[in-house]
Amino acid sequence: QVQLVESGGGLVQAGGSLRLSCAASGRTFSTYAMGWFRQARGKEREFVAGISWSTRNTYYTDSVKGRFTISRDNAKNTVYLQMNSLKPEDTAVYYCAADQFGSGVRTAVYDYWGQGTQVTVSS
Repeated sequence: QVQLVESGGGLVQAGGSLRLSCAASGRTFSTYAMGWFRQARGKEREFVAGISWSTRNTYYTDSVKGRFTISRDNAKNTVYLQMNSLKPEDTAVYYCAADQFGSGVRTAVYDYWGQGTQVTVSS
């Protein structure tokens, strides 16, 4: 089992940047594919980005390609989401999730979730 804690959210102006972090507990972090999801008010949760456990292949939803970068540091049990050129439509609660031995793709079944961190982008 793994516990996830997100941090790094906040208020930023359009065009700005934020880096989200997700710290995981346990000794098996390297065996988990990690994903970032977001949920805006009144909308369904959506996949943002994912990274596989072994090959470190990365996947992104179309709306963030070229602006967001997911990465992981297994030595620190942490996954990051670097968000650049932020837009007001990126405003949401961002969640990280873990899927053991997963691929990191949008359709994977993520078993563990963090509590989320709020990102607000002002226009």
